[in-house]
Amino acid sequence: MNLNSKHNIYFIGIGGIGMSALARFFVVNGKNVAGFDRVASDITNSLEKLGVEIHMDDSVDMIPAECKNSKETMVVYTPAIPETHKELSYFNSNGFTVLKRSEVLGLITKDTFCLAVAGTHGKTTTTAILGHILKESGVYATSFLGGISENYKSNLILGGDEISVVEADEYDRSFLRLSPNIACVTSMDADHLDIYGEADALQDSFKEFADKVSDTMIVCKGLPLQGLTYAVNEMADYYADNIKIKNGTYIFDVMTPTEIITNVELNLPGKHNVLNAVAALAMANNFGVSLQDIAKALLTFKGVQRRFSYKIKTDDLVLIDDYAHHPTEINAVYESVKEMYPTQKNVAIFQPHLFSRTKDFVDDFAKSLSQFDGLILLDIYPAREKPMEGITSKWLFDKINMDSKKLSSKEGLIDVVKQEDATVMVMMGAGDIGELVIDVQKELSGEN
Repeated sequence: MNLNSKHNIYFIGIGGIGMSALARFFVVNGKNVAGFDRVASDITNSLEKLGVEIHMDDSVDMIPAECKNSKETMVVYTPAIPETHKELSYFNSNGFTVLKRSEVLGLITKDTFCLAVAGTHGKTTTTAILGHILKESGVYATSFLGGISENYKSNLILGGDEISVVEADEYDRSFLRLSPNIACVTSMDADHLDIYGEADALQDSFKEFADKVSDTMIVCKGLPLQGLTYAVNEMADYYADNIKIKNGTYIFDVMTPTEIITNVELNLPGKHNVLNAVAALAMANNFGVSLQDIAKALLTFKGVQRRFSYKIKTDDLVLIDDYAHHPTEINAVYESVKEMYPTQKNVAIFQPHLFSRTKDFVDDFAKSLSQFDGLILLDIYPAREKPMEGITSKWLFDKINMDSKKLSSKEGLIDVVKQEDATVMVMMGAGDIGELVIDVQKELSGEN
């Protein structure tokens, strides 16, 4: 399909992180962009400032008149939108071009040299690091990110139309729509079993993605895929060694198949981010960027919002916001907290995401959350799902083996937080807990 033939781009679920990156892209490229989302957010507010018309009611009457021209309008929707959605049903029934987000991303990047980052964990930060490296090194690439880059305050790094960097999402097998030239797989932990049914099917999907890579495949060492390997503290084609921490900065050496670069600096907490940096380094180096230019760019990388993001950072109190919503990610956050604040009391505030994920990994969630000194557990955020009988936060709560644990509603969270004496608080989850962080930050900093 020729995207140039469509003047209007209408998004159903425009406030999603991947959807909004596409919306920004089309705005910059002169399209008339509008859309629907369930709730207002910082993302929808920022799009409206760009001139995007957005409404929050699922009503055909709210669709702008120009977007009801089927010949000139393309509709983009996220798989999280149910088929019963009134606007989606209208477009499907009236001859519109209706595509999933992944299909549109595939069309945009099809004729580019595409660098794609896949993996159940680590892909957002790795993609953001890679996009930053290429931009800082003078490579005119357009990068579609799955999070808001702190450097650019956006999930889109604008560049030309010949080179693309994309976060390759395994949910709904979306990444199989891409045509990557250089790709990386960061991890293949079981997840999205509501889609895949079992872990083996997820692994098969990653193998199918790897088979689509035309030039170079780069994989975290230990994964069951063929390609160049990368690692931390163990030999691989690309690996970080001699890791030190100085004033919160990681300093390390990187060995490559042909070179060694010493004293690379990264201002992100957690060894998992050193691993992400090595993955991005390997991809950029294979694309042709020098190790010296890569190291210079890493020094200025500021991170991704909601990835161990400091909301309060004083000698007396630390509040951290993180997107972690899988046991493996929670483990990584915990290890970073203990590394940065080994003697201070910590408490995790966690909002489970999806009934199905809670059911599939309940024992792993219980184990990962019990590592913290204290826990405040919120209700499950349903997102696209309907409740499942017996799958509740209380069910998870009862499996967590720790002394200091509390259940809380969203409405009662501030009162519960005020009773805590921990000096390090970590708020985690992929639902609307990111909006609750603002209220907690205000309360703890005395702004209320």
